[in-house]
Amino acid sequence: MKKYYPEGIIFESRQNKKCMESIGNLHECFLTEKILEGKVTLCDHEHNLYVDLGIIQGVIPREECAVGISDGSVRDIAIISRVNKPVAFKIIDFMDDEAGNRTAILSRRQVQEECAEEYIKNLSPGDIIDAKITHNESFGSFCDIGCGISALLPIDSISVSRIPHPNARFAVNTMIKAVVKSIDEMGRVTLSHKELLGTWEENAENFKAGQTVGGIVRSIEKYGVFIELSPNLAGLAEYSDTVQEGDSASVYIKSINPEKMKIKLSIVDSFPERNSVAPVKYFYDGDHIDFWQYSPEICDKMIESVF
Repeated sequence: MKKYYPEGIIFESRQNKKCMESIGNLHECFLTEKILEGKVTLCDHEHNLYVDLGIIQGVIPREECAVGISDGSVRDIAIISRVNKPVAFKIIDFMDDEAGNRTAILSRRQVQEECAEEYIKNLSPGDIIDAKITHNESFGSFCDIGCGISALLPIDSISVSRIPHPNARFAVNTMIKAVVKSIDEMGRVTLSHKELLGTWEENAENFKAGQTVGGIVRSIEKYGVFIELSPNLAGLAEYSDTVQEGDSASVYIKSINPEKMKIKLSIVDSFPERNSVAPVKYFYDGDHIDFWQYSPEICDKMIESVF
């Protein structure tokens, strides 16, 4: 049974809620070192985090907030940014004040160390894992792959179709599937995603010459306009100075050529994109992949990934 999840996954679960129904249940979780999740309500001036445990309050001391805080390799912004979000933790002690009010002392650091040792350390390139988008930068998306441990999904690994920014593909807090691309000597994980979005042929099967379909303008070049038909498939339309990158477009499919991986399009209409990020469709549901070939067998150009 899986034990380590991106933060927020078990927060609303029945089992997690049951653990916080009584002091006795919380004490049992303390004895069994069970991983729980609770929402951070406050970060004080010393950067201790306060967590709502339902019947009592929990406190994560600053150095227990994350791996790397104690040695300075992780900045305190990583603590502050947890406010109003679920965090994973273990109960490591209880403390009573003079009035008899009980507070649980928590550690997120211990959970992350355990996750790194028992889960992330055993990952291999090609493994397909769950990940949660935590924030997007121009160069890629940062993902929680377990208990708040972050991995990078570079922008050029998100999809075959080029995008101007990861925001075009993912909203923050979106759960995705990702492929482990590499793990460095420090245990930092780099991810890929495009291999799960289908080959050229798998995507092209959804379209036929003579159809008029929707797409998104991704790139405008002197020789034509690239229109994304799906995250792993784009076609080329004639140059037009009336469209802008990011526009929605209706396009007529003139021809589909697997030998050259080319789809010729004609722009019927275009307008500013107003749609929200579309749900991700996956073509592969296994838990590991060693090799992926995007290009058709009959195509001279080879596009592949080897893990």
